[in-house]
Amino acid sequence: MSEPEWRERTAAHEARVDASTSAHRARRHDHRKHPVEDFLFTYYSFKPAQLRRWHPGAGTSLAGAGRAPHVDWRFYEVDGDVVGVDVEAFAAARGDTLRFVRELLVRTAGRPARFGCFGLHEWAMVYRLDPTEVRHSGWPLRLGGAGTDAVVESHQVACSHFDAYRFFTPEAAPLNALTPTRDSQTALEQPGCLHAGMDLYKWAHKLVPAVSSDVVMDCFELARDIRTLDMRAAPYDLRELGYEPVLIETAEGKAVYVAEQRAFAQRGQVLRERLITACDRILQTSPG
Repeated sequence: MSEPEWRERTAAHEARVDASTSAHRARRHDHRKHPVEDFLFTYYSFKPAQLRRWHPGAGTSLAGAGRAPHVDWRFYEVDGDVVGVDVEAFAAARGDTLRFVRELLVRTAGRPARFGCFGLHEWAMVYRLDPTEVRHSGWPLRLGGAGTDAVVESHQVACSHFDAYRFFTPEAAPLNALTPTRDSQTALEQPGCLHAGMDLYKWAHKLVPAVSSDVVMDCFELARDIRTLDMRAAPYDLRELGYEPVLIETAEGKAVYVAEQRAFAQRGQVLRERLITACDRILQTSPG
């Protein structure tokens, strides 16, 4: 890639990231919390400054190496006047992660999507808790404590995602149709799951710099959009922040939830395939 082109791509990426993170950065400066968007920067460990670094991805070298900041970044190598990702070094250091991520993504992509959970994982996380003990205690439960508990008890909770299930209250965990564990993650994860879709961002940033920043940002934006639905369907009343609730305790609300869930599953499968392709490229290029 010529120097003018990679400089243009870098500027466009930085502007994209700045637009997507400006509200979070302003809140962080003022020490203000946000029950929806903070998740993208606390549960996921990629910080705005890291996200802002533009990476071309494995297989693309940049001309004008002496003027590219990448020469000082980990997993890059210089060859004459060009700099690019050192695929062998990356694979040697991250081989176990690469293989795990690829297996998880391939197995998830190959399963039929299920759309019957209705976002009840968030309800199970507050089931029978004192209102002061819930994660977002600054925000009221839309149906109150008893009403929230009644919704959980009147549905079959069917969460397949371990990192959601592990936050269920002790009383809610036995109500789940499955018992996800970290070891069973590759056996249970399925593409209709909102958390599996959000986690594509986690897997993308674990593969940086071998995957391009375009893919990482596409995954970030998917995670942001899914998180919005996740919390609109949650038991909290967030209308003061502009989040109109999805009333999953009603037939109409369930239909809205499933329609959005299907659209996210389709977006997720496209990104999942892009990440699988990136894993394959790295593993095939690196000897051993």
